[in-house]
Amino acid sequence: MLFIHEVHTVRGRAEDEFEAAFRDGWMPTLGAGDDARLLWYTNHAHGSGPAYTVVTVTAVRDGRAWERLALRIQKGDLRQWMRELDELRHDVEAKVLVPLPWSPLPDVAFDEVPADGREHGLTLYMEDTMWPYQGKFLEYIDRCGEVYAKSLDRPNPLLTIEAGFQPALGSHLRREVSLMQRIHDTDTLLKLLQTDIPPEHRGPGTWMHDALELRDRWTSRLLRTSSWSPLY
Repeated sequence: MLFIHEVHTVRGRAEDEFEAAFRDGWMPTLGAGDDARLLWYTNHAHGSGPAYTVVTVTAVRDGRAWERLALRIQKGDLRQWMRELDELRHDVEAKVLVPLPWSPLPDVAFDEVPADGREHGLTLYMEDTMWPYQGKFLEYIDRCGEVYAKSLDRPNPLLTIEAGFQPALGSHLRREVSLMQRIHDTDTLLKLLQTDIPPEHRGPGTWMHDALELRDRWTSRLLRTSSWSPLY
């Protein structure tokens, strides 16, 4: 299973048209076949980062399915759709990802992913992307699953990890780990943003402290799903 992660810099006046292109074009077109499915359509929440930024994640069954999809965009039935989409955005950055060994989403049951635009409440995600030190990449992946992921497995968590990714061979940077984490407790999130992390939560024996042996660079995006995003 491959995952295409795209960060779209959308033209401000075209944000509704851009969303409609994914809702009414990309999602149902992929839903009619068996090669790929749109999973997430999310907006970078205004006030938390670059304006008019959209993050999408599309699951692709395997390498052959990815090739077929790429050829459809290059010279097939999706070529015109992509040309029109490019007119609605300034730029796009994409990477092909594979699931981490311990990811809660190692595979996708395409038949269970809605492609009809059914609506639901909006949800928030925290997308964390980390860059482990040279020589610490595989150790970071293991310890992130053994320590960090397990630390979230408790009643009433702030967030839960929905998926974990690393770049596929030959795609993007090698030493990168990203997590899609659904936020459940917005009140606690607000407190986290308003106050410093208490010393007892960043001392020896805590993930905030011990993970510094493996990395000290990461970025977080606060993402809000659309009302029709297949996963939310």
